[in-house]
Amino acid sequence: MHKLASTPITLDCFETDDFEEDLEYFRGNTTGMLSEVIIEQLEFLRQQYNETKDVRYWKELIRWLPEGWLQKRTWTANYETIRAICSKGQRRNHKLSEWAVSFINWARTLPYAKEFIFDDEQE
Repeated sequence: MHKLASTPITLDCFETDDFEEDLEYFRGNTTGMLSEVIIEQLEFLRQQYNETKDVRYWKELIRWLPEGWLQKRTWTANYETIRAICSKGQRRNHKLSEWAVSFINWARTLPYAKEFIFDDEQE
């Protein structure tokens, strides 16, 4: 818990599975240039917090972290819950690739997934 300041902030700390390097937005800046500026600023705040232990840097770091920041979580579920999440009505066709691709593909690797989770796909 609270490990944000323990490692350097790099592009690897963010969700970049479908990162479009040449996608232009924000008045012509490319996402690569924009992400470099954001990461530099976040890393600066992290370093300042580590040097000073001033909680204001910590709060600013938390405030400016984008939604794509990868966070590690421990999660407990059973097959019934995973089956509900993977159902066609919930996440199987979700617009976020984290659900529609990553989570569904992970669920397919579970033992007996075909029989217990994805039984609606069987002939």
